Amino acid sequence: MTAQELSRRGFLATAAAGAAALTTLGWTPAHALPSSDARVTLPPLPAFPEGIPLSQQGYENWVKEIVFDEVWTCAPATAEDVVRVANWAHANGYRLRPRGTMHGWSPLTLVPGQNVDKVLLVDTLSHLNHVVVNPSTEPGRSTVTAGGGAMLMAVLTELEKHGLGWANSPAIGELSLAGILAIDAHGATLPADGETVLPGASFGSISNLITKLTAVVWDTGRGEYVLREFTRADPGIRPLLTHLGRTFVTEVTLQAGPNYRLRCESSTDIPWRELFAPAGSAGRTFESFVAKSGRVEAIWFPFTDTPYLKVWTPTPTKPSKSREVTGPYNYPYSDNLPKPVTDLLGQIVNGAGALTPLFGQTQLATFKAGLAATNGADLWGWSKDVQFYLRATTLRMTAGGGVVITRRSNIARVINEFVTWHNKRQQELKAKGKYPINGPFEVRLCGLDDQSEVTVETAGPPTISALRPRPDHPEWDTAIWMNVVGVPGTPGMAAYFREMERFMRANYSGDYATFRPEWAKGWAFTDQAAFVDAETIGTVIPQTYRAGVPSGDNWDSAGAAFNAYDPHRIFTNPLLDRLLP
Repeated sequence: MTAQELSRRGFLATAAAGAAALTTLGWTPAHALPSSDARVTLPPLPAFPEGIPLSQQGYENWVKEIVFDEVWTCAPATAEDVVRVANWAHANGYRLRPRGTMHGWSPLTLVPGQNVDKVLLVDTLSHLNHVVVNPSTEPGRSTVTAGGGAMLMAVLTELEKHGLGWANSPAIGELSLAGILAIDAHGATLPADGETVLPGASFGSISNLITKLTAVVWDTGRGEYVLREFTRADPGIRPLLTHLGRTFVTEVTLQAGPNYRLRCESSTDIPWRELFAPAGSAGRTFESFVAKSGRVEAIWFPFTDTPYLKVWTPTPTKPSKSREVTGPYNYPYSDNLPKPVTDLLGQIVNGAGALTPLFGQTQLATFKAGLAATNGADLWGWSKDVQFYLRATTLRMTAGGGVVITRRSNIARVINEFVTWHNKRQQELKAKGKYPINGPFEVRLCGLDDQSEVTVETAGPPTISALRPRPDHPEWDTAIWMNVVGVPGTPGMAAYFREMERFMRANYSGDYATFRPEWAKGWAFTDQAAFVDAETIGTVIPQTYRAGVPSGDNWDSAGAAFNAYDPHRIFTNPLLDRLLP
């Protein structure tokens, strides 16, 4: 299928049909039954606090690899209600897991197959979702205070009303604020060469924007869980800035900078060998786009020659060739793929792996046609409206990979080494009739959690953020996020991700770089599954967060802090018990 064969009329028609086809691949909210409903099958909770709604609900993560038909779920109206529930859980031997949008891969909320008889989910979205902007005339001093259940879209929409925004943001707005902070979510933003950074901006994780937060912690003197506010100047806040679900954050305040306009240019005509060429190569290289604009992402579909490239450039005035947008999600073809694509995917899932090259080529053709049909190759608007480009309805795929921390001058080398390995392995496996990977390679960049970008007094960066700087390598200033994705259940995919994870850890090491997991996505692979490799969980990851940092300020000190704040381990699950004992 070529881009020309997908005409504008044909593209829009098949996109509508594809929306229905994707329902079998997507996620929909699970049905809820109030605790008083006669159809409830779970045993009643003993002496549950009055006035806090309780229901039996299902739980499904984004890729439907973690599915529970029925789990007790409560919906506290206030932070004080969360404290009441926490003390009830401690008294009755229950564990609490915050429930947001469930948009994630890693089992930091619930672990597949775990016993949930003594687990209570806490709905953060229904009530703990306030957003209040605190503007200031002093540059860099404006903030926004929000509940943990506030949507990222809601936060940035309110900031925009006051002429404020963030330099760096994930691509999906339907994410809870507490959820993205727990796993140090990030965007695809670096400053361009010579760019003047606006006061209040940070190019690291969203966690680096935090100026203060409120969490539920144990008070030894009172013998109960209480609300405690932590400021950024308090060293005790640092483990909580990226906590992986080992605490419960009820409210957070984050700094903001001036909002700005971005131009987003998309292209699909650069050969991958040119785009991902070695350092110093001539032509339209990834590193040349980073130098010019800073904000770059590439998506390379399997067995295609030209990646889908997106470049965002700060542009105060609308270019004559750009189309102005006034809202987010301006790429409908990426949210609801047309029927030819979903039909191919269905055949691949059913065992026709040899169709994988055609599937990759069809995906690329769809994106090419979509850009043409929607006049989407050159957009201009406020930062939020061009940075949010994926809806939660996009095709669900699982992911492997992680982040490479290195110096900016190594960008081309890092990417070239990975794509060379990835292409070689795909071709070798293809020759054997094996197709473990049917999704694209994705690469984007951002900065580290630089403390000079924090506008209040700070005790330091998040302790176990993937973007934490290494004091022994001050020259490492760049994070290169590289992931490969595929359809859950594809034969051989977990084994490929295991091999890939080991290659990345070994290759990006020493004085050149270090490799860290992306907490929200796949890590600790065996040949069968993610999040289960004992050596990675018990030794490799902890050692990664001990390397190059003071012994009293590392993985072990973070674990000790979590255990001090929650000595009865009501905020944990079986994976976290292994990862952070």
